[in-house]
Amino acid sequence: MNEDCIFCKIVVGEVPSEFVYEDDACVAFNDISPQAPTHILIIPKKHFTSMDEAQEQHKETLGHLLLKAAEIAREKGFAEKGYRTVINTNRDGGQTVFHLHVHLLGGRQFIFPPG
Repeated sequence: MNEDCIFCKIVVGEVPSEFVYEDDACVAFNDISPQAPTHILIIPKKHFTSMDEAQEQHKETLGHLLLKAAEIAREKGFAEKGYRTVINTNRDGGQTVFHLHVHLLGGRQFIFPPG
């Protein structure tokens, strides 16, 4: 745990959040500043800063986060219409919280390129 990380504090319950999913490896919760009708963040319980720091030892966690995003999209009922998963990396990539996380966005049509 990184003591200065808001997501680490959410994982251990120091900052309240209502989880839409939890298992031994990750938690998922609604984004406080949603960019779509459904905007869920899926984060590993174990802290690492960004994709830039990802290594071979993280491949199982990364795959798990993406599979859980798909599972949550199916459970929430928007998988068939479509959804977007995003991992922002570092400041220029749009990352604002430096604990790796997957954005799961759904409930509207998305354009490409995203911006």
